[in-house]
Amino acid sequence: MAKRCAPNAKLGVRVSPALPFFLLEVIKHLSLMSTKTDAHASKKRDTLKWLLVILLLGGSIVSFHYFEEHSLLLRVISLLLVIGIAAWVASTTEKGRSTLYFLKESHLEVRRVVWPTRQETVQMTGVVLLMVVLLALIIWTVDSILLWLVRLFTGQGG
Repeated sequence: MAKRCAPNAKLGVRVSPALPFFLLEVIKHLSLMSTKTDAHASKKRDTLKWLLVILLLGGSIVSFHYFEEHSLLLRVISLLLVIGIAAWVASTTEKGRSTLYFLKESHLEVRRVVWPTRQETVQMTGVVLLMVVLLALIIWTVDSILLWLVRLFTGQGG
């Protein structure tokens, strides 16, 4: 049985109908490979960025103590500056971006919370303190009874 070939009007040649599907699969495979390669390269860049962050923070702590004879104010300012640079580098990684997104969402969630009034806070604090004192008295009573029973059975009590 002969293979059916579709004529190509522009070139005057016959092309197998399966060829375009084969090319699509090859292109799809190559694009997946480039995505994997991009993800791998991105992961390597993130690893290098985290290494840079660790080196910056470690170096700033070492230099803070190494330059002990210099002004404390200058050392603290330089330490805070390097910490800011390290935080910026960390925020450019995938984990850093997800952490920033989480913090933004948390801030929005905190703004949506209905906080208790001062009166509700004072009342609930009073209830909690009352329950703590009540439970302490109950535990003290049970402990005293158990101590009395132990002394009674061991013959140490008078």
